[in-house]
Amino acid sequence: MSPQRVVIGIDSSTQSSKALAVDVDTGAILGEGRAAHVVSSGAGRQSDPEQWWQALCVAVEGTGHAAAAQAVSVGGQQHGLVTLDADGAPVRPALLWNDVRSAGQAASLAAKYGADELARRTGSVPTAAFTIAKWMWLREHEPAAAARVAAVRLPHDYLTERLTGEAVTDRGDASGTGWWTPEGYDTELLRGAELDPAMLPRVVSGLAGTVRAGGPLAEGTKVASGTGDNMAAALGLGVRPGTPVLSLGTSGTVYAVSRARPQDPTGIVAGFADALGNWLPLACTLNCTQAVDKIAELLGRDREAVEPGGEAVVLPFLDGERTPNLPHAAGLLYGLRHDTTAGQLLQAAYDGTAAALLGALDDVLRAGGEQPDPDVPLLLIGGGARGTAWRETIRRLSGRPVLVPAAAELVALGAAAQAAALVTGEAPDEVSRRWGTAQGELLDPLPRDVETVERIAATLPRAEPLFTAP
Repeated sequence: MSPQRVVIGIDSSTQSSKALAVDVDTGAILGEGRAAHVVSSGAGRQSDPEQWWQALCVAVEGTGHAAAAQAVSVGGQQHGLVTLDADGAPVRPALLWNDVRSAGQAASLAAKYGADELARRTGSVPTAAFTIAKWMWLREHEPAAAARVAAVRLPHDYLTERLTGEAVTDRGDASGTGWWTPEGYDTELLRGAELDPAMLPRVVSGLAGTVRAGGPLAEGTKVASGTGDNMAAALGLGVRPGTPVLSLGTSGTVYAVSRARPQDPTGIVAGFADALGNWLPLACTLNCTQAVDKIAELLGRDREAVEPGGEAVVLPFLDGERTPNLPHAAGLLYGLRHDTTAGQLLQAAYDGTAAALLGALDDVLRAGGEQPDPDVPLLLIGGGARGTAWRETIRRLSGRPVLVPAAAELVALGAAAQAAALVTGEAPDEVSRRWGTAQGELLDPLPRDVETVERIAATLPRAEPLFTAP
């Protein structure tokens, strides 16, 4: 009997690190570990990268298989700006993807180069989330800190470098910086942002290096290139081109793997690369499950205690918004009546969040050269996918069949598939399909609630005068 082959996949997200030890041959999860991150709650959203490393170590050791793992890979939160000094230590806390203080810098990029030109070159029109806007914000607001920076990394790059000592990234995560193109880093954009290309990591695919001494894994363990969290989740599902995915987490995203390179000058769809050789057009909301939970808390109700009926509209843009691109937006309640119930308001919060994502779904598919097909099941993932109210809202507003995969922690599973590919020689998405990670509960479609969708859409123009910059 051959010995068991084990790999570890890591998900370093905004709020925690999770690690899965996975059997290479069967896909069985052999052990899990987890550790929390602290995110600032002040003017911006930032974290100390050192705590990510400490949390990764705790999570990997928590799997119980750190010593036996043959390979490891890191999937990390996209876009964040990690700045390191000449000794490799963080200059300041990392600016996270959902820190909207760089909205002005994103707008100045579009004004300088034009949205069409940026979409053509990088696939995306940068928003406040993109790393290039955050770097420009840092140079403008903290010039002394910016002057000390010797290296710029994304969150997953930083952790991969801590494991291996190699300054590397991958095409998927790099495509969310705002300075990567299929031909490499855009030197003109970098020059305009006053960022030396020598400060950036090499873009690699497959093997990133091997584990060095001093970490949670055995020295010499293979380390895959890793990728951004959305790219890792797509790998974890093994999705094929044209299959739409909707993720319900702290943020909400909708994406689909495509063969054609997306270029959306409207800025609704980000033209990301995937972790392989394809593309991952994606639309993202800043406010998703956490925002709806906050509305439930304010109403004093359980998050599942929704009620049908009513005409109220809730736009839960509690932390600004990315889809639509309204970084300084506040939440809005419209259409309140004497007979409106708390349960109806809670349902309206679900509806407002879901409508933004579903409204961008066809744009995502078209940006990737795919024709939207309402009969193709929508893969529903993330923590919200386990909730009845979320499932029913997505079914009612989309009119699509919905498939809820049984597998959880898809980012870590995708990272594990990358690691397994180093062991078996397969492509990572082939590994995931062999593991059957996308299998789950198929929910039949409901008649599409066009009335609610149109009511929400009609409310947005009325709300615009309230969305003012501070």
